[in-house]
Amino acid sequence: MTGSLPTGRADGARRRVLLAAGGAVAARVGLAGAAGLAAHRAGAPWRRTNYAGRPVTLLGGPALAAAATASAVAGAPSGTRAAAAVVGTVSGLVGAYDDLAGARPEQARDKGLAGHLRALRAGRVSAGAVKVAGIGAAAAAAALLVEDPAAPHRPRPGHRPEPRSAPLQGPRPRPGHRPEPARGGTRAPLPPTGEGPPAPHRSQARGGTLQGAAAGPCNGAGVLPPAAGPLHRLTVVDAVLTTGLVAGTANLVNLLDLRPGRAAKAATLLAAAGLRGPAGTLVAGPLGAGLAVLPADLGERVMLGDCGANAVGALLGLRLAALPGRRARAGLLAGVVALTLASERVSFTRVIEATPGLRGLDRLGRRRA
Repeated sequence: MTGSLPTGRADGARRRVLLAAGGAVAARVGLAGAAGLAAHRAGAPWRRTNYAGRPVTLLGGPALAAAATASAVAGAPSGTRAAAAVVGTVSGLVGAYDDLAGARPEQARDKGLAGHLRALRAGRVSAGAVKVAGIGAAAAAAALLVEDPAAPHRPRPGHRPEPRSAPLQGPRPRPGHRPEPARGGTRAPLPPTGEGPPAPHRSQARGGTLQGAAAGPCNGAGVLPPAAGPLHRLTVVDAVLTTGLVAGTANLVNLLDLRPGRAAKAATLLAAAGLRGPAGTLVAGPLGAGLAVLPADLGERVMLGDCGANAVGALLGLRLAALPGRRARAGLLAGVVALTLASERVSFTRVIEATPGLRGLDRLGRRRA
């Protein structure tokens, strides 16, 4: 039909829509549970007062983290499912620890990279330092679990598999067997007993099929080529890039969670930009989950906190690490590191407020202070 998408592309788009819908439903269910818990005594440790002096709950973070992680694992390519489960789960857990333990009075000054280092020099381990170590370990584990996106089909040397699909051509003849000629025909000359059926000509064997055996592509010797083996693990350079992107993006998204909806908007925009390509299904679910949480975040009923921002940020970092170009990934990592270091001296809020386009996007949908 003219104007219709090819079947493969249509199926891929349909799968992304279903994953986004699943992530959104899971997030809405989580928010409903968070609202119920926030009204009880058990929700008290999660209560905070936001920048405008309004009461909010950090329970929106676990709702987003759980929905984003589950839907990312469901949509991730086979080579990244375990990595997605690790980075989403661990980043959410250590983020939740920082949300709760970091609110203690003795932790008040231990904020930012400089605060964590200052606490370590004083002989204390801040909740933020525990979080950084946990996310870093999860990112490193992901680099060991994920498989190389640049070399997805490296063969196992010497492997000679049967082809997956071949026309049915009857049983393979036994060596020395002399079949009876067809009725009304003549007996074709056969080799002496024990030599088996004649081998195909080189011109028939190369890229053709073997009669009497399963059909499939052959090399010049009439032997099936090696089959694709399991994907190879990342090289050292790619593993370093993956670790840095996962940990760095998790931290960067969390740095944006200073105003209602800011981190959620950034996460959904980045997820939407990463929908294309084979690894796009990894972020389709987190995109739906982020959109589902955004109204409650903008309405100042919930905050993402470290739990939600770190989890969704780590999953987005894993998507960035799946980009095929090493230079592109290195450039992205350099940008993440530069923004993280800049945040120690420059206020993101001041920069956003001073930039008209960013200011308009940041305030879009937000209540007035």
